[in-house]
Amino acid sequence: MSAGAVRSGYIAIVGRPNVGKSTLLNRLVGEKISIVSRKAQTTRHRVMGILTRPDAQFVFVDTPGFQTRFAGALNRAMNRGVTQALAAVDVVFFVVEAGVFDARDNAVLRLLPPEIPALLVLNKSDRVRDKASLLPYVAQLAGQHEFAAVLPVSATQGKQTDELLNSARKFLPRAELLFPADEITDRSERFLAAEYIREKLFRLLGDELPYAVSVEIEQFALENDLRRIHAAIVVDKDNHKAMVIGKGGGTLKRVASEARQDMERLFGGKVYLEVWVKVKSGWADNERLLKNLGYLE
Repeated sequence: MSAGAVRSGYIAIVGRPNVGKSTLLNRLVGEKISIVSRKAQTTRHRVMGILTRPDAQFVFVDTPGFQTRFAGALNRAMNRGVTQALAAVDVVFFVVEAGVFDARDNAVLRLLPPEIPALLVLNKSDRVRDKASLLPYVAQLAGQHEFAAVLPVSATQGKQTDELLNSARKFLPRAELLFPADEITDRSERFLAAEYIREKLFRLLGDELPYAVSVEIEQFALENDLRRIHAAIVVDKDNHKAMVIGKGGGTLKRVASEARQDMERLFGGKVYLEVWVKVKSGWADNERLLKNLGYLE
């Protein structure tokens, strides 16, 4: 594939928490690369999703929701991930919830580099019955930043996502493929295994589960077609440990079962998954522990 025939580049997906950035990434790539839940700040790492078409390779950089309320070490690391992503991409998708714009959105808007083409992505547009009502809303945002394009989409339903890709392609440089055509993410299976477990925790426990929970893969071994994975769920307090384990161990068993099914679907093979819980007090504000857990480079 010659450089003259294809366009390849990086696209940062940015926005405040819970506007659907990870759902959009997964829809565009066609696989669950980034975990999703209703709990705010589910995404903590920069995750790349790769889509290769005959005419282009899109490398999407999913970023954590930009934090304006909390200033702990974990949140500082997440915000650095956002600003670093914006400094090294060819295009930006600034994702907002259609018809909604508040101080958290504005904090992200102020980060957009003026020299990089930014597309205003109005997600959840399927929830807006009167599309004409979005015109003054779009005009207001256009007055604060010069957007290269404005597109209403629905990441959950897949509406207008092809149009979004076609709009983004025009701004990608003509170049050789950045990744092999069959790759869909830059992240390892080990990383994805930890993320799938964390997603199930958030989905099953919701707001009951404190924010200070993470997953550490202590063993990941490939034995023929079997992946043998040992994982520790890291919590901040003893009562959080009891919450994750659940009555008779039921919650932990369900987390492990549902996460294992997701892993087998993505990895294309059998998974033996063993999960337990351990307490590391103050881990979310301890830079040494954050580095061990992969949040700091």
